[in-house]
Amino acid sequence: MSRSADALRCVVIRHEQKVALGNIAPVLVEHGYTIEYADADSPDFAESLSRARDVDLVVVLGSERAVYEEHAFLSPELAFLRSRLAAEQATFGVCFGAQVIAEALGGDGTVRRGPAPDVGFRAIEPTPAGLASPVRHVVDVPMAEWHGDTFALPDGVTLLASSSAYAHEAYGIGSWLLAVQFHPELTAPMHEEWVATGREYLESAGLDEAALRAEAAKRLDAQQRASRALVTEYLEGLPSAR
Repeated sequence: MSRSADALRCVVIRHEQKVALGNIAPVLVEHGYTIEYADADSPDFAESLSRARDVDLVVVLGSERAVYEEHAFLSPELAFLRSRLAAEQATFGVCFGAQVIAEALGGDGTVRRGPAPDVGFRAIEPTPAGLASPVRHVVDVPMAEWHGDTFALPDGVTLLASSSAYAHEAYGIGSWLLAVQFHPELTAPMHEEWVATGREYLESAGLDEAALRAEAAKRLDAQQRASRALVTEYLEGLPSAR
């Protein structure tokens, strides 16, 4: 899409190349957003975040790393998110993105290691508030999980969904903040790359590659339809869409 005077800007905080925007990207483009990236391992990451201060939307993607570990990108990212969230600017978080947003809202120690890795497709159970939110679109559609960390729910947010494995699967504030622990962005090529490059992690968690591939082949089409509906409703509920 060519950029125009009225184009909406979306900055995507990307922590690893293989943890990509996936099937969220075409929905953003269809809704008039130009997509820019702030790459966590880039030398100009902090400068990229500074340029993103007043963009229409920020999407914070997942990561193989953990919020409670020492990484150079975390300090500028948390500072940026705290400022953005305090201003109630539209922000969407996925997996690590949901965790780092929770840390920005709740303070150090909000994110911690979970009881066990959760990898595969799992039923998401929206709360009553979740059924009145974009998360309602994942009802009866198992969504992809690929994480082993969790977080305390910060004050001031609304829990939107849980699962049988983790209590905090989605949360939000108003219509401007939405954060999900599952992976609505996942495409078939991304899943294959994650499986192929994550063999050591999968083996340590007692997970079978062939079973994961078979499950993805069965579940991804329905997930992507639910993902499109979820992201569409979120975008159309933002102030910039009105």
